[in-house]
Amino acid sequence: MSIFIDNETKVVVQGLTGEQGKFHALRNRDYGTKVVAGTRPGKGGESVEGIPIFNTVEEAVEATGANTAMTFVPPPFAKDAVLEAAYAGCDLIVCITEGIPAKDEAEMYDLLKEKTSSRLLGPNCPGLISPGKSNVGIMPHEITMEGNVGVVSRSGTLTYQAVLELTNLNIGQSTCIGIGGDPVPGTSFIDVLDAFQNDSQTEAIVMIGEIGGSAEEEAAEFIKKNVTKPVVSYIAGLTAPPGKKMGHAGAIVSGNKGTASAKIEALTDAGANVVENPTRIGQAIKDVV
Repeated sequence: MSIFIDNETKVVVQGLTGEQGKFHALRNRDYGTKVVAGTRPGKGGESVEGIPIFNTVEEAVEATGANTAMTFVPPPFAKDAVLEAAYAGCDLIVCITEGIPAKDEAEMYDLLKEKTSSRLLGPNCPGLISPGKSNVGIMPHEITMEGNVGVVSRSGTLTYQAVLELTNLNIGQSTCIGIGGDPVPGTSFIDVLDAFQNDSQTEAIVMIGEIGGSAEEEAAEFIKKNVTKPVVSYIAGLTAPPGKKMGHAGAIVSGNKGTASAKIEALTDAGANVVENPTRIGQAIKDVV
């Protein structure tokens, strides 16, 4: 198995006619993902490398059976694009867009929860890949291999590093997910940990967090009560100065809240093996698998 995507995932790409949308959509398709449609208002009836373009997501879903949207839409319009995909019936929406206003993110999150059954991954995320099955996003599939370790991270680049550390030790992955580093993510650590716990393919979990917010502490509490599989974790930002945003919009320490040390303590108390350096993730997983 895998979580959230599989061989039957059918993707509509919002913004397929743009440079980044086209580049990553074609990479996903070349990997084997079923990229069945793209959207761009006013360009319906055209195509990109054989992928039909529709004016709306609703038209694309009706014509192709797309069940997943991948969003490459500029920040001012991203909220409307995500909601359009949800209202059209997409089960999963992977929003790659960075820089969406926090107000838009909060409104989008509330509307998705209240009025739809769609799952949002992101915004400001690299997407997800289930090696050997499907890749929806911007993750480099070349560094992955199919296996039994689930990976979830707030940081895209640290996701890539963790996956490469595993692959270099011949340890494959079930699904690798970047939930994004913004303050209001559509999918949380807990959502992914719960899915990994219930996934028969996943035997161990890598969780990569960072300073800012309380998501890691909440995840630690969930791990303590609900996760029976081994968890290896890394928290980025141990030396970050208080009050200074570090890379991600959500990676900021305010007072005593959101510090790396507090997150490490919570995860350790929950039974996770917290490593001090991301280069040790692979060996730590090898020791428990």
